[in-house]
Amino acid sequence: MIKLIALDLDGTLTDDKKNITPHTLEVLMQVQRQGVRIVLASGRPPYGMRPLARQLHMEQYGGIILCYNGGHVEDCATGEVYVERKLPEEVIPLLNRFQQESGMTLMTYYEDKIYTEHPDDQYVGISAFNNKMQVEGLTDFVSQAPRPLNKCLMVGPHDKQVVWEKKIQETTNDTLYVCHSTPYFIEILPKGIDKGPSLVSLCQRLGISPSEMMTFGDSNNDMQMIQLAGIGVAMGNADDDIKQMADFITLDNNSDGVAYALKHFGLIQD
Repeated sequence: MIKLIALDLDGTLTDDKKNITPHTLEVLMQVQRQGVRIVLASGRPPYGMRPLARQLHMEQYGGIILCYNGGHVEDCATGEVYVERKLPEEVIPLLNRFQQESGMTLMTYYEDKIYTEHPDDQYVGISAFNNKMQVEGLTDFVSQAPRPLNKCLMVGPHDKQVVWEKKIQETTNDTLYVCHSTPYFIEILPKGIDKGPSLVSLCQRLGISPSEMMTFGDSNNDMQMIQLAGIGVAMGNADDDIKQMADFITLDNNSDGVAYALKHFGLIQD
């Protein structure tokens, strides 16, 4: 019996316009009314996740937002923060060096703003649109970015992303968690932060077995939560390696893939 559903956002719960479709919204409301908890699990900051949680009325049904891939976990009803992890201060100059060497753009989230030395970067603009956040330009990231930081991103075209994700992983020697969430976002988090283990810890807190959890995702940073769940669902638009490890491949994010899978597994009736 599934007691918890964990949903990635971009490319999974939301369509390409970053909206929850009416049909998927109604299906998720029905699932919650039946007593199943929903967790939104994303690399987004809290500010960029709370509006979707409110749209789903998660505060009424024991819903939780798992932000920064698990670096910040928050109860929608009470606002209680279960987990809060920060990047070590000493890595910030190193990340700025990567920015200079790669030609990519370093950015971060803090409260309701994005901070970066390149406010007009097109990929920064994508993140600002997704999260409905303003962008604050800096002249020096190391000295001016607010602290402490949960997460930084290195953003740029896919060919650079592929090369520099590997370089950052190798250079930091596993002292950070480095992954990608889109073909142009490299996510840089404290070591040990990942959606999968974070959800397992949350299940323990809630008295739920991971086998009673159903997860949905489409990208690299969803890998562990797909593997660790009782039912791991890959979206039709997911990366091939995510599809290979999933228990089920549903329709894509523009075709109510979440709702389709929930019906397929009998969590709701037509």
